[in-house]
Amino acid sequence: MRYEASEGVPPETELPVYARSDGLHFMLNFTVALALLIGIALWWLSRRGRVLWLQVWSIGLVGCSVAYLAAAVAGKI
Repeated sequence: MRYEASEGVPPETELPVYARSDGLHFMLNFTVALALLIGIALWWLSRRGRVLWLQVWSIGLVGCSVAYLAAAVAGKI
């Protein structure tokens, strides 16, 4: 179906606003929780293997994940 240049997009074809959807927030929280578990596993492996750079990055990942989840629980995000 074609529209003339003077016509706008019909309102029924507007895109949904995902920033207000519960599904998006669930997936973000799930992803961050998974990153927290991966960060803990990487930190444990880096301690065993004595790899300093991996320890630093995994601690950073754990810290950011905890901060995000704490903000999500507090309702800031």
